[in-house]
Amino acid sequence: MSGNREYKSDVFSMLMQDKERALQLYNAMNGSSYDNPEDVEMVIHDGGISLSVRNDASFIVDARLSIYEHQSTVCPNMPVRSLIYFSVILSDMLSDKKKGTKKGKNIYGRRLVKIPTPHFVVFYNGEEEQPEVQELKLSDAFEKPTDEPNLELKCKVYNINDGKNKAIMESCGWLNDYMTFVNKVREYHADGAFDDLAIDIEKAIDYCIDNDILKEFLKTYRSEVTKSMQLN
Repeated sequence: MSGNREYKSDVFSMLMQDKERALQLYNAMNGSSYDNPEDVEMVIHDGGISLSVRNDASFIVDARLSIYEHQSTVCPNMPVRSLIYFSVILSDMLSDKKKGTKKGKNIYGRRLVKIPTPHFVVFYNGEEEQPEVQELKLSDAFEKPTDEPNLELKCKVYNINDGKNKAIMESCGWLNDYMTFVNKVREYHADGAFDDLAIDIEKAIDYCIDNDILKEFLKTYRSEVTKSMQLN
């Protein structure tokens, strides 16, 4: 499909800005039943940080930091990228800039500084065939393999294409609707003609609105969604 290869990630990020959606996906991924969106603390990176090191969605629920990324292409480097995301987020948390304090948490002191438990997840919906679930490890990238790495990071990759991870998709209605929208764009834009991309996106949006699929979201952010799905 011609167009911005990151378009799906952009729309996913927009959807994940809503606490209710974030909580619904969190529950689907963890088998939990939290029902108060205010339990979700969105993690917003400091304004001075480059966009290149921002992930799609980060939030905290019950002292668990979920770092979610969406990919439409296969990327074996997600553990390395996740480590960078986590480092940036942790640096922000420890500096305590957002709370307006002059002094952050003292990681040089005698008292143990607690941090949220991180959880790294990638949602894949590219057209290249991939397993339903796979685990990527940071140690796989080490030039010198070791059985006991001093530093490890595990990243779970979930395939959310049709027929994959049905339990998650059934538990998270908006994620299932999102994939319906993506598949409609693929269907309408099957010939890959760039000149027709904007028209095909609009057709997919119209279809979803008419069929109550992400209806309010697409009506509200129609222009932003259309723009994000085209070439920069």
